[in-house]
Amino acid sequence: MIFQMPGPTATSDWATIAWIIISLFWILLLFTDILDRSRIIRYDRFVRVKLMYIEKLIKEAREDSERFLKELGVKDPKNVIDGFIGNNFVIEPVSIEPVDIIKRMSHLLRTRDSKIKAYVNSIMPDNIDNVKKTNFMVLLEINWILDFYYRYIRHLYLYSRKYKLWLYLIQLSMVLPVVIKELEAVRKAVEPFSKGVPVGDSAGPMVVSLLAPTSERILIEEETVYSKIDFEGRNLYLIKAEGPGGTVGRPGEALAKLVEELQGKVARIITVDAALKLEGERSGSVAEGVGAAIGDPGPEKIAMERVAAKYNIPLDAVIIKMSSREAITEMTKEIYEGVLKAAERVKEIIRTKVSPGSNVIVVGVGNTIGVK
Repeated sequence: MIFQMPGPTATSDWATIAWIIISLFWILLLFTDILDRSRIIRYDRFVRVKLMYIEKLIKEAREDSERFLKELGVKDPKNVIDGFIGNNFVIEPVSIEPVDIIKRMSHLLRTRDSKIKAYVNSIMPDNIDNVKKTNFMVLLEINWILDFYYRYIRHLYLYSRKYKLWLYLIQLSMVLPVVIKELEAVRKAVEPFSKGVPVGDSAGPMVVSLLAPTSERILIEEETVYSKIDFEGRNLYLIKAEGPGGTVGRPGEALAKLVEELQGKVARIITVDAALKLEGERSGSVAEGVGAAIGDPGPEKIAMERVAAKYNIPLDAVIIKMSSREAITEMTKEIYEGVLKAAERVKEIIRTKVSPGSNVIVVGVGNTIGVK
């Protein structure tokens, strides 16, 4: 019998070709940056899509704001908004030398507020009341925030592409979903401030309004008022921003001034404000603590702390928890129920910790939009 060596077959040829292709594929993956570049292309596209979405949010906010201005009789609303966005920034004070930094910061913030008010007054018809003017100031801020974040994210995107900083691009794509959620909330804030209805951040002023719904409001500081009522034999002073316009007032300065007028004879100071909840916590839940409940860059909060420390006045804090989205959008049922609970908690603190005949001050911190 004669044996013959098997010759090449079609099957073995295809197996060899497949092995060569697989080998080349792994060589390309291991010794080139093809894999990295494919990922970069995906991240690049993701960021570009998100930038386009932010542009859409800006356009929607602009359209709603321009519609609000047209209803008030303002001419050329587009240029009004553009003029504010292009000329609105604050340079922070020098922090390397901390002496009087709060005073300098307060001066800069007051100067900025005065500039914005002057700008709004210059473009608004004379027959427009202050409530609509303050609401429009908030709308301007909303448009500025959206525009600023868009320009900053675009800067990071273009910068990473220009200098091939792919790690920057990857990091940007990772944080963008969170940023987008916050910007969506900012976009939705246009509607309540256009309508003049309370938002989540109105919780603090609303507590004060519930405690003294019909009392006379006395102006004590710019855009800040107080009321005085008798609460079960205690002299109760209630401070809040002047409503129903969209303003936060100057609660710290108002508190300091009122305490000085009372010559420091205050048994207790209670601050009430909205606070960001942690993930998993229930919106509208109420908590009680110690300190000044106020989300402030510094000047108002330190004014509260200083006057409390000067006269050794206990400083309590009652907070209504909510998400950042709930804080700037129309007040929900859960937040309103939290406001009712906070009002009862304040009453309980006064009953149990303040003797009859004493003075107690309650400060409702937050934007008083829609709250008188």
